Amino acid sequence: MDELAQLEKDVGEIMALAGQHGLDHYDMRFEICPSEVLYSFGAYGMPTRFGHWSFGKTFQRIKMEYDHKLSRIYEMVINTDPCYAFLLRDNTRVQNRLVVAHVLAHSDFFKNNIYFARTPRTMLETMAASARRIRDYEQFFGREQVEGFLDAVLAVQEHVDPLRYRAAARQPVAPQGQSATFGWTAPVPAVPAKDLLGFILRLGGGLEDWQRDIVGIVRRESLYFWPQFTTRICNEGWATYWHLKIMRGLNLTEEDTIEFARMHAKLTQPSQVDVNPYLLGSAIFRDIERRLGHEAVFEVRATCDDVGLLRNHLTPELVRELDLFVFRKVGYEWRVVDKNWRVVRDTLIENRFNCGHPYIMVETGDFNRQGELYLKHYYEGLELDVPYLEKTLVLVHRLWGRPVHLETVLESKGVVFSFYGDRVGKRFL
Repeated sequence: MDELAQLEKDVGEIMALAGQHGLDHYDMRFEICPSEVLYSFGAYGMPTRFGHWSFGKTFQRIKMEYDHKLSRIYEMVINTDPCYAFLLRDNTRVQNRLVVAHVLAHSDFFKNNIYFARTPRTMLETMAASARRIRDYEQFFGREQVEGFLDAVLAVQEHVDPLRYRAAARQPVAPQGQSATFGWTAPVPAVPAKDLLGFILRLGGGLEDWQRDIVGIVRRESLYFWPQFTTRICNEGWATYWHLKIMRGLNLTEEDTIEFARMHAKLTQPSQVDVNPYLLGSAIFRDIERRLGHEAVFEVRATCDDVGLLRNHLTPELVRELDLFVFRKVGYEWRVVDKNWRVVRDTLIENRFNCGHPYIMVETGDFNRQGELYLKHYYEGLELDVPYLEKTLVLVHRLWGRPVHLETVLESKGVVFSFYGDRVGKRFL
């Protein structure tokens, strides 16, 4: 039997086992790719996404790590219906069997987790159409101009509202008034608005049609990717939990069992600098099954994001078993500062809040009654990186077209950074 026929047989066997366990995944489409193609997909996030220099930079890093055997991507799975999974051409049979079991669980998670309920399932086609339009803009307006504008939009791509469907009723725009200086209709949110890109898209007065289209493209793609960011521990933990169960149900030879054990151990080995989502997530799901039963595992899969999973299901016993602790730099050394399970749990939750991005809201689009954009950072103990802040303000000014202000906290003091078009200034409140 040739390799492709053997893979098809293995896929059928694993799908049957997944169904017996209760997994409910989308129809699957498997493709085998060389490393260069798979890593380009990983760098871009999707096979059909628009081009940008930052994706090329990510590709070079991933490829260098692969060439030097520092890391390896075995697969990539896309949240679409049907669900596409790309397998590395160099995978062994055992690796492909593990990968197939892993991606089937990912597909089940995409289909059944509430945070993915409203993500569009035809995003491959949508992204391909968006990429074509951006290429057309590059030909018409010049690549340098379009890429420079993309730099500005991508600098704030995380500042969207993932709850936009439910938030629409909660974030109306207040009655608008005429700006005395510019004579334009001044947008003022009735409540602070989290969706900065959406605010600029709807109310930015200086954007040309092609620029507004690009803002909409990036915002739409950021909203598509957001559930993957907010459920990384859940999603990878769920896939790892199930590939272990499914692989144990296959008739593996002794050599295959050893190869699988090595691959699984490498995937779930603790990290020296961060939490391994494969290890932590799968350990939590196993513990839920032990404490609450098999049905509870599926209920948690359907309802939780990372914050919910950690808050409700990370137990003192798991913290001790996984040897989790809080560490930080003290003087010139990194030291363990706390092993209390509540402190560990709360620190993990804080790091996952808003996917680790600063929480910044639009306060008004008519600050000083002159159409100036006023943003506020909701400070929770972590200061913003000032050089990054100042560079980003310049880019936001390019999007808004008028002066931009950002209120934050530095050294326990309120401070406002402002960019009027020539330089960034700051004043303490």
